[in-house]
Amino acid sequence: MDAVEKRVHTFVRVKPTADFAQDMIKFGPDNKTIDIYIKKDARKGVVNNRQTDWSFRLDGVLHNTSQELAYETVAEKLVSEALIGYNGTIMCYGQTGAGKTYTMTGATAEYKHRGIIPRAIQQVFKATAHSVDPFVTVRISYLEIYNETLFDLLSTVASNGTSDVQMAVVDCPQGVYVKGLSIHSVSHEEDALNLLFEARKNKYYTSSDLIAEHTLNKNSSRSHCIFTIYIESRFRVFSDVKCINSKINLIDLAGSERLSKTGSEGQVLKEATYINKSLSFLEQIIIALADPKRDHIPFRQSKLTHVLKDSLGGNCNTVLVANICGEAVHVEETLSSLRFATRMKWITTEPVINETYDREGTVKALEKEIILLKQELAMHDNLVNRSLVIYDPLTDIQVAEIKSQVHKYLKGAIDEIDIVNIRQVQEVFKQFKLIVSQQEREVEARLRSKYALIDKNDFAAVAAVQKAGVVDVDGHLVREEDGRDFGTRTAPFSSRRGGKKKSGKSNEPPKKEGIRSSRRDLDVFLPSKSQVIISTKDLDVKEGARNQDTANIDAELSKPAPMEDSQRPSSPPSKPVAFEQFKEECGSEISRIFKENKSILLARKKRSSTVAQRINFIKREMEGIKKALEAQKQERWQQGEYVDEKGQIIIDEEEFLLIVKLRDLKEEYRSGYAELQDLKAEIQYCQHLVDQCRNKLIS
Repeated sequence: MDAVEKRVHTFVRVKPTADFAQDMIKFGPDNKTIDIYIKKDARKGVVNNRQTDWSFRLDGVLHNTSQELAYETVAEKLVSEALIGYNGTIMCYGQTGAGKTYTMTGATAEYKHRGIIPRAIQQVFKATAHSVDPFVTVRISYLEIYNETLFDLLSTVASNGTSDVQMAVVDCPQGVYVKGLSIHSVSHEEDALNLLFEARKNKYYTSSDLIAEHTLNKNSSRSHCIFTIYIESRFRVFSDVKCINSKINLIDLAGSERLSKTGSEGQVLKEATYINKSLSFLEQIIIALADPKRDHIPFRQSKLTHVLKDSLGGNCNTVLVANICGEAVHVEETLSSLRFATRMKWITTEPVINETYDREGTVKALEKEIILLKQELAMHDNLVNRSLVIYDPLTDIQVAEIKSQVHKYLKGAIDEIDIVNIRQVQEVFKQFKLIVSQQEREVEARLRSKYALIDKNDFAAVAAVQKAGVVDVDGHLVREEDGRDFGTRTAPFSSRRGGKKKSGKSNEPPKKEGIRSSRRDLDVFLPSKSQVIISTKDLDVKEGARNQDTANIDAELSKPAPMEDSQRPSSPPSKPVAFEQFKEECGSEISRIFKENKSILLARKKRSSTVAQRINFIKREMEGIKKALEAQKQERWQQGEYVDEKGQIIIDEEEFLLIVKLRDLKEEYRSGYAELQDLKAEIQYCQHLVDQCRNKLIS
């Protein structure tokens, strides 16, 4: 396919700020022009020819735009074209602290603030879920360039620059690739998001050198990151298999910075030097590509420019997002970013659909299909022949042997039971059923020997035990005042005066051994919903304990309150109360985000439950129609089939309507299933945000 030249699309995104320089930065009415005005410096004298105003025209200006609108403007079309075979690249460029990582990755706290990477993953999997004909494979990789060293953020072995697998940028006829970079296959959106979260963890937690703090950004990324999505689609075209391959590079460049403003020193100064050097080489590449007279383009000057060789002037749709700050103090960096975006705008690329024909793969696929068909036919013949086999009943010796094997299996003496025919399988299940029934009878007998079983429907008996104070009005066993109860663990009795916890039966002798054993047994054998279990030994003990405790409580209440309690200063609030106060005061913002994310999560779960119920209903309806069609087919076969002049079978209107309805239900089922998969991925993403907010709030 012939390549068509396309220029790089450039957008500028302005970071929201309360100190926006309205008198210095102006936007055009078409939302594609940005003008910069600087007042003349009086200290330079009367003769001052320094330029004071600039005008830049780009493909779009994103000012006070949401993450969703930014994605629709910048990335949605590029990802759609990648799904049909075009390579794509999106770069975020700008000074440190201008919002590049927020644009590319998004905020980790709120779901609606997701960036380009998670939204691109969602768009890819939504499109592949709705495609029927092609077989689509999605893979991802995550590369980091730190101080001119390559790091694999998705590597199973933590790389510290001294690993056995040395990564390198390699040129090949198909384009540039990174040797040694791991590429992971993902079947669902949630799998890709899990890898993205893992890569973030590797970057921000295990590699603390790769982020630093200075005056412009307390969480400044000190490296260039390239997240790549590889898409491979396979179609059957006559006797060949057509393969379409494409990739999407999502690049978060490290921030350019002026050392005089950042105040960097030490290791951070070294990092800044590498960052500015690689960005300077990138700018030289842009200038060289924009010059038609240049024959040689020095892509190999740095690791970054070498990796971006295909994205800059090669087989790729390329988009640049220039992130700028709106404050007056950053106007020089803003001008520098806008100049870079203007130069990028004049670069042309030659994207083509990457398609190949795999004849060898076609032969292998046909051979595999033939093998599968042979296996299915053999299985069908085996089932037909087996249905004619008549098994003799098992002898007593065989039954005893199976029973022995089942008991040995349950005790762990053997790992598996020998099975030869269907009769033995049936006998094994029969033995399991007998063992379960025997255990149920033994448990019931033990309970009846120690407890009185009262039917809840016997109102007279229930009223009697309620009057005795053994159970409450709901039929639950009540507590004793010494902290014990009938089969449940309870807290000690708490006196209401003075806020002290005091045992109501401190002088009571220990209970009998029989009572302790009955309590232990109740912990093991729980009552059914239709019965109340009461220890026959505990009934008399409880009545005496109640009278003794009543006397002790009355004596305690008759005593005057101690003077020191009334004069004691107020104690600090309890942990739950203090936590609630914190959520209303200092932690109000993170608490609000937590509640918002939780509400989104609950809404997604509710929608997922509704869709799942609908899918199950459709599935049952489809099964009913299939049975009806099978019955119609059998009836037609028995009465004799009619064919038209073309040899096609003639069916009646009822059967035709069933076929049409089944087809519609299948389409509705596929649509519902795709929606359910999308919801599952969103639920997992929201759950991750909720857990993250919860941990942050508690810490």
